[in-house]
Amino acid sequence: MNWIEYRELKSVADAFSALFADYVSDFTRVRQFFCGNFRDDTHWKSALKKVTERTIDRSAIVQILANQNREFHCGVRTLAHIDSLLNDNTVAVVTGQQVGLFTGPLYTIYKTLTTLKLVEHLASRFPEYAFVPIFWLEGEDHDYEEVNSVQLVDASNEVATFAYQFRGASSETNLGAVGKIEFDEGIEEVLQAIDQSLMQTEFKPKVIELVRTAYQKGMSFNRAFAHLMNVLLENSGLIFLDPNDKEVKKLLAPLFQRELAETPKFCQLVVDQSAELEKQYHAQVKPKALNLFFFHHGGRYLLEPRPDGYSLKGTRQHLAKEYVQDASVNSPELFSPNVVLRPICQDWLLPTVAYVGGPAEIAYFAQLKPLYEETKIPMPIIYPRASVTIIEEKVEKVLERFSLSLPDLYQDLELVKGRVASQLGAINVDELFGETVLAIQELLDRAQEPLQGIDPTLLGALDNTTKRILGSVEGLKEKAIAAQKRQHEVALRQIDKAANLVFPRLNFQERELNVLYFLNKYGMEFLRWLFNEIKIDLFKHQVIKL
Repeated sequence: MNWIEYRELKSVADAFSALFADYVSDFTRVRQFFCGNFRDDTHWKSALKKVTERTIDRSAIVQILANQNREFHCGVRTLAHIDSLLNDNTVAVVTGQQVGLFTGPLYTIYKTLTTLKLVEHLASRFPEYAFVPIFWLEGEDHDYEEVNSVQLVDASNEVATFAYQFRGASSETNLGAVGKIEFDEGIEEVLQAIDQSLMQTEFKPKVIELVRTAYQKGMSFNRAFAHLMNVLLENSGLIFLDPNDKEVKKLLAPLFQRELAETPKFCQLVVDQSAELEKQYHAQVKPKALNLFFFHHGGRYLLEPRPDGYSLKGTRQHLAKEYVQDASVNSPELFSPNVVLRPICQDWLLPTVAYVGGPAEIAYFAQLKPLYEETKIPMPIIYPRASVTIIEEKVEKVLERFSLSLPDLYQDLELVKGRVASQLGAINVDELFGETVLAIQELLDRAQEPLQGIDPTLLGALDNTTKRILGSVEGLKEKAIAAQKRQHEVALRQIDKAANLVFPRLNFQERELNVLYFLNKYGMEFLRWLFNEIKIDLFKHQVIKL
């Protein structure tokens, strides 16, 4: 099996919604919510025309990107890509993600590789245009607990969590933009724990050294993330954009000012679109009356409009209307878009022809089309990122040995193990007890007519007796299955280990595991191999054998 249809996985771990399944398999069902079909060249040509005809301050964004990427120690190909943005026929293929520890879950890598491959693909299809890959560093988010930990499979084949605890941080602490948080000595403790936990391989010293260079005391989440990605994707030409930059915010100031002046217009547009969407699907995000956060005393707080000004959600802080309006002109760096306004900010700044997104992002873009129309920004074509499960050789052997398919490991594992135990046993417990139950039922059914003739009231006692006997038989069956499981404990433990690798913590591998597990085991060439293996035009959940 090289792939699985998303429709077959909709009910597994709530990973793939009905909207997403329709988006990738039958665009006609969702076309009213998007600007173009990612499969249709006519739509691509139309999007390219609109984006290249729009006037944006290319020189300003190029200067910002050049400054930022030099700080991130980018390669010469990245600088060449940045320079090419000065040309009117150059467009951006954008993706983005929170700046998770050590690059976060695997899907961050898959999004990035999809973006790089899509740039190559579009360049060959539309040679009259130039395409550059841009990664939006989502470091403005203040939810620290979404980025401070990773999951790895340790030497004993267990999924272990490694978390970096910033001093003074708790679930109640608002630390402001997490991308700016600088690591203290605690990051070394995390790296030591990972070093001790990962299995010993010939690649381990180099992998640990690489991560230690990026993630060290004094480095921020943003810089460490970009540094590690630049090394892992050497010479890819990937451009990073940190939106939490004073110069970026100056370019976004008119958009912030409009959101403040026209509140709640943007919100209402999204609410109306969401109402249409919810006739068939679900609404992924809920817009706020005002879709802006405000940095205040080190924290990042949602701005909530009041009759006499604004309040900061979760605090008792009130801000005068004049103060906030003045800040939008003279200190726009104090503002930060929420999930609804973030894509609009992105495409306000960039000549974006496509955005590479995951299932949840595709769902929320379906709510945003009216905002693009209102702001007269061309809505990008939303391209589904590759979705992947990597099957190692030892997992493949387990599947083959027990005649299992990958989706079997997504099911109730105890039922699967019970089925396998029956297969391994000399006696098929399901068959044995199935025949026994039928025989008992048949014998007791024969007694119905005679008992009716003797005394009709005995039928109730017969029914109770039947239920009691069948319940006892079911209990005996469960004991027999448990005995078989004990008999084949070693074999069944292999199934648990296989499930740990492909469906850890009852979730898809790409949503739980970090790339360090694979780098440690297979070396730095792993990502180059993965780049070649990933198919970005499959639009199904890909199964890649390693």
